[in-house]
Amino acid sequence: MQSPCFKCVCCQNSQENKTHTSKISTIITCHREFVDAVASSIQPNSHFTNHECLPSCGELFASLKDAYPHYSQTNLADEIRAHEYHHLSLSKHVCLDYIGNGLFSSYQQHGKYHPTGDSIASSSSAPPPPTLQFASLNEPFFNISYKSVSLSTQLLYGGQESDLECKMRQRIMKYMNISKYEYSMVFTANQSCAFKLLADSYPFESNHNLVTVYDHENEAVEGMINSAKTRGARVVSAEFTWPNLRINSRKLRKTLGVKKKKRGLFVFPLQSKVTGVKYSYQWMNIAQENGLHVLFDASALGPKDMETLGLSIFQPDFLICNFYKVFGENPSGFCCLFVKNSSISQLNKSSTSLGIISLVPVDAKSFEDKYASSSSSSSTSSESDQENSAEFQEIKQVSDQEPKKITTLFEVLNWGNKSNMNRYKKVESNTSTRSDELECRGLDNADKLGLILTSTRARYLTNWLINALTRLQHPHAEDIHHPLVKIYGPKIHFSRGPAVAFNVFDWKGQKIDPTLVQKLADRNSISLSCAFLQHIWFSKMYDDEKKTILETLKSSDHKKSGVSVITVSIGMITNFEDLYRLWSFIARFLDADFVEKERWRYKALNQTTIEV
Repeated sequence: MQSPCFKCVCCQNSQENKTHTSKISTIITCHREFVDAVASSIQPNSHFTNHECLPSCGELFASLKDAYPHYSQTNLADEIRAHEYHHLSLSKHVCLDYIGNGLFSSYQQHGKYHPTGDSIASSSSAPPPPTLQFASLNEPFFNISYKSVSLSTQLLYGGQESDLECKMRQRIMKYMNISKYEYSMVFTANQSCAFKLLADSYPFESNHNLVTVYDHENEAVEGMINSAKTRGARVVSAEFTWPNLRINSRKLRKTLGVKKKKRGLFVFPLQSKVTGVKYSYQWMNIAQENGLHVLFDASALGPKDMETLGLSIFQPDFLICNFYKVFGENPSGFCCLFVKNSSISQLNKSSTSLGIISLVPVDAKSFEDKYASSSSSSSTSSESDQENSAEFQEIKQVSDQEPKKITTLFEVLNWGNKSNMNRYKKVESNTSTRSDELECRGLDNADKLGLILTSTRARYLTNWLINALTRLQHPHAEDIHHPLVKIYGPKIHFSRGPAVAFNVFDWKGQKIDPTLVQKLADRNSISLSCAFLQHIWFSKMYDDEKKTILETLKSSDHKKSGVSVITVSIGMITNFEDLYRLWSFIARFLDADFVEKERWRYKALNQTTIEV
């Protein structure tokens, strides 16, 4: 029998290398074509120096669709918005601060009865009449109750939980692709409580290292750091290289390469919720190889992003997901802390920290009775007059038709950068059977849109916004190099996240205070966020720039250097008009007197000044 031909083996390896190289070349070509498409979505090589001479929203939207032919395939998101969130159009309010904040649906604001099924209407469908939506949801449909118990005890022994908690747990774990056989979950009051709870329970006395990867100030992480320091932890943060703000890989690898006898905790988000920089999954693997436990912060992820994570491969020891204002406004929601079952034994059993909560359902019938009683006592008309009223007739008609009765427990948008509307519904069918089920419309809508559609839509809109902002230029700025807007982190990029950090500068090159921009935006019905970038590493070639960029943020016990910025987040139902309105608002700063005009305008209207 002949030996295998080594030449054939070499040829096979050569062919595999060629195939790999070809794939990389194809990816690079696709990314370049994407960048070219972004540039062509607005008049090529054009700049705008006058806010009164901007192209119309319709004109630019048509150009966007020409540049991105596949954008029309995301129309389902517009249909969901038109059906569920028509109040956004009525109020003309632009919400670009989704991450960690709630965006409420019209159903959650208006009532509990819905005359039809759960199908999504087309964008041309009229919104459901408010007369068919029975009651205002000013009253809570669930409460939270604090538990005085250690994290370890709660995970190991749990306790009696309500049907609501059980169904909520199942739905969340299903959506996040987390197996109950691998992870256990506790509800916490908020994100800060989740981080502190884990910090108080983690054995920093023996596992001394705490390594964090955040390019911005994060209150929850700061709470964890303070708790860890009190028990002797050595805290180190990753650094982020100026100007793209990517992780300084050399330094982080050196930090993670600690001796295994000095184990610790590695706190890692998959992307920055401020700058949109994405980080490699492999950092979790590197940390684990060096003996560190991994806490994965999923709070900044978009809809369906967990599908790309592959928990079965990386299996972080801990995972936190923030549901602030996702499952209700009163209370304002909760956070979820997941612990890998095999890691529970690592936690301190004697540590007790407030933060673990129970979800306590509120009796829906008592709320209906309270509403009915309130309506009856406040009415000045007779019973016959009530029955003749249009609203009563509408509700009576719906009742006579025995529609699906929905008891709404929570209907709120957004998980992290997600737009979620969630409701707890009690279904009474025409049969004798009766069942309770948890309906999470926002999560269902995200499932319906899918990962490819939601990520594609966010990619188109985010990069269009960056392109549009960088086209705004002060008159004669080509001579003095003072653009109106500066982007921090990645610019136009195929693989960037759906968050953009930027600042606005006047014609002299002076930065306008981000909080002032935020206030003026709010006056114009646009919600933005402010953040503080930190842990920035400058190479020697940027020494001069470093002196002009860094600011000092004073806190109660120390000072921090960094950059204050404005940040916007593009959510699942963000549309082009939202971003056009933001762009046209920022363009008003091209007027050198805009800030002063706004100050005097609002003082004349309501005697209120805007602090600079």
